[in-house]
Amino acid sequence: MKREEKVMNKNRKTRSDKKKDVKPTVPVNLKSCVYRLSYITNTPVKDVVEIVCEKGLKSKNVIDCLSKHFRRDFQYLNTFYLGDLNNDSLQSKRPLCHTERLTTRFTQATYENICSLSYALDVTPTRATALLLDASIRNTNVLNAFVKNYLHQQLDGQRMKELKQVLKYINENNPYENEISWFALVSQIFEDLKGKATNVKMAIHHWMDNKK
Repeated sequence: MKREEKVMNKNRKTRSDKKKDVKPTVPVNLKSCVYRLSYITNTPVKDVVEIVCEKGLKSKNVIDCLSKHFRRDFQYLNTFYLGDLNNDSLQSKRPLCHTERLTTRFTQATYENICSLSYALDVTPTRATALLLDASIRNTNVLNAFVKNYLHQQLDGQRMKELKQVLKYINENNPYENEISWFALVSQIFEDLKGKATNVKMAIHHWMDNKK
C-alpha cells in the first residue's frame, strides 16, 4: 500500500516542463490581428501569442516601448531601466474599446521573465502579458520575424527568393513612409485570392503564378 502511495505522489508532482496558463484581456482589434496571424500561418492562437511574446521579450525596441511605463527598475541584458513610481499604474487602466480574452501558455522560464516585467510595470503577470503582446504585435521586426520564419518552413528556396523580390519591389515603389511587412504581404495575398487557397503554401504559389 505504501509503495502504491509513493508512486501516486510521484505522479502528482508538477512536471518541470509544464506550461503556465495565462489569459490576458486585450482589445478586440488586437485579438483579431492574432487570429488573422493564426489563420495565415496555420498556427494555434495560443502558440501565436506565446511565440510573439517570447520574441517581444528578446526585442530591445519592445522593451524600450514598455519602459516609459516602468514604475520599478528593470534590467534587459546590459541595459538598466530606472523605474519611476510617479508613472501612472496601468493595472486598472483599460482600453476604452471592447475587450476580450485570449488564452496562451508559457514555459516556466518565459513566465518568470514576464513576472519580472510585470513587477517593473507594477501590474499582474496577466496584464503584463497583454501589454507585451500589444507592444510586440505593433513592432514590425517582431511580426516580420514570426511570419518570415514560418514562410521559410513552408516554401522552397526558389519560391522564398521570388517572394523576397516581390516584397523588395513593393517597398521600393511604396509611396508611403512605412514599409510593407511580411505579415501585410501574406495577408494581402490571402485577400486577393478570396478563399481560393486553404494554406500559405498553396496561396503563395497560386498568387505568384498569376503574377507571371
